[in-house]
Formats: sequence, structure tokens, C-alpha cells
Amino acid sequence: MRKDCRRVSKMKGRISKIGSYAISSSIRDQQQHQQPCITCTTFNILAPIYKRLNHEDPSCRESDYRAYWLARNRSILDSLIYERSSIICLQEFWVGNEELVNLYEKRLGDAGYVNFKLGRTNNRGDGLLTAVRKDHFKVLNYREFLFNDFGDRVAQLLHVEIAAPFSQCRTNDIRQEILIVNTHLLFPHDSSLCIVRLHQVYKILQYVESYQKESNLNPMPIILCGDWNGSKRGHVYKFLRSQGFVSSYDTAHQYADADAQKWVSHRNHRGNICGVDFIWLLNPNRYRKLLKTSWSEAVFAMFKYLLRRASLTENDAFAFLKADNHGDYINYSGFCEALRQLNLIGHCNGLSVEESKELWDQADKDGNGVVDLTEFQQRIWNSSGSEQREEISHEARGIQEQTIGFSIKNAVLFPPEVEKGTWPEDYSLSDHARLTVVFSPIRMPCSQSLS
Repeated sequence: MRKDCRRVSKMKGRISKIGSYAISSSIRDQQQHQQPCITCTTFNILAPIYKRLNHEDPSCRESDYRAYWLARNRSILDSLIYERSSIICLQEFWVGNEELVNLYEKRLGDAGYVNFKLGRTNNRGDGLLTAVRKDHFKVLNYREFLFNDFGDRVAQLLHVEIAAPFSQCRTNDIRQEILIVNTHLLFPHDSSLCIVRLHQVYKILQYVESYQKESNLNPMPIILCGDWNGSKRGHVYKFLRSQGFVSSYDTAHQYADADAQKWVSHRNHRGNICGVDFIWLLNPNRYRKLLKTSWSEAVFAMFKYLLRRASLTENDAFAFLKADNHGDYINYSGFCEALRQLNLIGHCNGLSVEESKELWDQADKDGNGVVDLTEFQQRIWNSSGSEQREEISHEARGIQEQTIGFSIKNAVLFPPEVEKGTWPEDYSLSDHARLTVVFSPIRMPCSQSLS
């Protein structure tokens, strides 16, 4: 553990790279009478109850050795406080240990943060911690969301207003507000859990949408932070993209959706390295499909993926769904049987009867009770779930209200080796990298949402 502490001290310059950028940018922007920057950090800090000290003995965990977990978490706090991000979102926060909780609350509180913690359901021991700087934000509301599903996952929602020093740029007609979400999705231990993870993201967006409607909120930026336990190749990524969200890190580095190997952020318990930690941004001027439409398209995309993984061509897949039906069409019972064989229904974590019926109604475009080859091609095989929508031009929308959004100025992963797609063997603060993004508030027109 001393080695970790020395490494943190030695690398202070690299640790503070994003903080230094934000500070220098803020000073420059203030001199030019522009909006200053805010920063957002997401970090899965690896709960001591999960950190294995001996891979040959899985029962040997860091939580049994106070000196180890205390030193590691002090080093984590040192780096977080040194960086001083405006927003800090932590996952695998050990809520079950009072000493560690008090350590974080005191250190972050003394550094000027207001903190919110939330444990996973069924006393799993870990959870989330979200902290925001009191000199940057006024917290308007805080909500907790319990999925109450497999994995005992939870999410936090903070509704904040940008405060000093940013209020100097505020005008009377625009309040600079943000919705911040912190979450940690289920790890896909097997293929049957892919639909659960898609469910979890869908529920988060439903919850955010409901909160906006019940609070009668004007359009504002939405920032989703966390460990998403899925890469850029996954269905969760494509679903969020279809809703207008952008990966802040990829945007800052001008990476396309197909650039899945450019960076990593996690070495999992199987020894695989992958990029799973994201800070998603949805600006108020982004096009948004109806949430249910994006959900259906995402499930159909998963449906097609499973059919293709079984080496089925388009014609083979249509025949598979037809089952024993002698007509040149698919009926509802054949559709449900295909869902069952693909492990999307028939178990506690699968689609509900209502969701299966909604999918069928989407596939049965003309509503005649069957799906012919054309409908199959349009609604299932060539589903546009991963289709990307660009911003709608101001002229195309006509005159719209003005609001505040964000431009992404920079994004950095630590340790820096992960930005090149490798994992340093001497890094042991966590099994995840820390991601920090620099945002700059900008004025923009609102988009007409379809939701």
C-alpha cells in the first residue's frame, strides 16, 4: 500500500492534469468575459468487500485488513480533493463501513462538497456517492431510484442550479440548471442479463423524464455518470446514442462510435480490459425520439444480434420466427416462442408479457395480427436502433426558446496508459480508471423533443 501512496504523490502532476486545465481555462475565459468551466468526475473506487488480495483464495478480501483499505481510500480521496472537480460521482462506495463513510464525508465536506450516499438494496454493502461543490452549485432537489430488480442496483438524481462564480454570466431569462445521474449497472455475467441492463437504462430515462414532467422543468442538460458495465459495442451504448446522448470522452477526442478499442477504463475480474465508464451528455438542443420507440428499437437490435449470432441469414431468421406456421408470415405465438428460445422471455429477468405485446404491436405495422416478410425486414431485421440523429438546425425548427447547454472542452482518463488501450500493472487504486470531463456552459436553442 505504501507503493500506491508513493505513486499517487509522484504522479500529482498527471493527477491534476484535468484540474489544471479547468483552472487555466476558467481564468482565460473570465478574462475574455466568457463562461468559466466546470468539471465532472466518475470513478468506480472498488469496494474493499470486492477487492481480492489473493487470486488463489477468492475469500481473501481487502475488507478484512483495515490498514490496506484505509490507505487506499485515503489515496483516492487525496487525488479527488487535489483535482477538485465540480461534480464527483463514485460507484462501489463502501456504505456498509461507518469508518470509511465518515472519512469520505469529513474529507469531502471539509473540501467544500455536499455529499449524497445511497446503498444498494438488500444490504449488499456498497453503493453510490455523489458530491457537488457548494461554491459551484445550489442543490434544488435530490432523488433516489431503486431498480428493485436482479442485482439490487440503484441510481441517484440531483437537480442543481449553477451558482457562483458562474452566476456572473446569468441572465434574468435563463436559469442555468442541470440534472445529474449517478449509477452502476449490472455486470453481464451471462447473455440473459443483457436485457436486464437495457431495462435498467430504460428505467433511468423514464424516471428522469417523469421528474422533468412532474416538476414542469424547462429543457436543461442531463449528465449521466457511472460504471455502465458495457462497452461501445453494446446495446446500452446504442440505446443512449439513439436518445441523443453523447459520450463526453469520445466527443472530446473526436472518436466515432466504431472506435471501441481506442481506450479502456476497467480490468474486470476475468482479466479482460474494456471501456465501461462513461459521462454521457444530453444537451437541450439534441433531437430525442419517443423513449418507447428507442426502447423497442434497442430490443429489436438485440433480437437481431442474437439471431445473427446463431448464424441465421435474413431468410433463415424469418423461417425461424414462422416456426410451424404454413403461411408466409409470423404470428404472435411464433414470435413469443422465438423470444423464449433466444432467452429474452421465460425467466424472471426477461421481458414482461406487456413488453412482449408492445414489441409485437411495433412489429405488426399494419395491425392485421401477423408480420409478413416486409414488416419483418423493416421492424426487426433492419431496425434503426443504432441510428444516430444530429442536431436539428435552428432554422429548421423555427424560433425556439434559449437555454443553457454544455460544450465539451476536454476529457482525461487516469492512469494515462488506459487512454492508449493498455492497463498499467503497477496501478492498484482500483480496477477502474478515473474519468474527468471539462464542460463549458453555452447558450443554445431548445430542441422540440418527441418524448
